[in-house]
This record gives sequence, C-alpha cells and structure tokens, in this order.
Amino acid sequence: QVQLVESGGSLVQAGGSLRLSCSSSGRSFIRYAISWFRQAPGKERTFIAAIDASGESTYYPDSMKGRFTISRDSAKNTVFLQIANLRPEETAVYYCNADPQVPITGDYLGGNYWGQGTQVTVSS
Repeated sequence: QVQLVESGGSLVQAGGSLRLSCSSSGRSFIRYAISWFRQAPGKERTFIAAIDASGESTYYPDSMKGRFTISRDSAKNTVFLQIANLRPEETAVYYCNADPQVPITGDYLGGNYWGQGTQVTVSS
C-alpha cells in the first residue's frame, strides 16, 4: 500500500509553466511506477505521463508528448511533472497514481492508489 500527496497546483496565466510534485512518506513508494492524470470538470480523467520505479524509463501518450516532462527523485520519494506553455483548457485537478507496473499504452486507466489531487487553473 502507498499513500500519495500531490502539491504545486496554482493559478497561472496562459503560456506559463508549473512543476507539480507527488510525494510519499512510505518506503513502498520506491517500488511503484508513478503516473500523472488530470480531470477537468465534467470530463473523463486523462492519462498524461508515467515513470517506472527506477526513474530510468518514462512513457507519454502521443497526445501528451512535447510539453510535459515527468521525473523522479528517489532520495526525496518524489515524482515531478513539469508542464510548459499551459493553456486555459488545461485547467483541471491533477492526480498522481501508483502501480507496480509501468503503463505502455495511451488508454491506461491507472493503478489502485491515487492521491487527492492538486488544482491547476490557467487564466487566459
């Protein structure tokens, strides 16, 4: 079992950047692949990026390649999601997720463990 806490969400202007963090205080965190998702009001949750337990392998669905960068600091038990050139339509709650296996397809729905989410609001 693993507990996840997201942070870093805020109000930003269109074109701005953010770095989101997903942290855990438990030792088991290092055994899990971590993914990021987002969910806008009234819409389905969307898979953004994933990184394996070692931090050496990443995966991005084709639709998310280019402006998102996922990384991992194992010493800090934290996974980051860097987002560049934010757009108003990307206003959403951003969640991290833990899964023993790293996803390899764009239709990935997430593993069993979710954080509470962090709100990102992009103003035009």
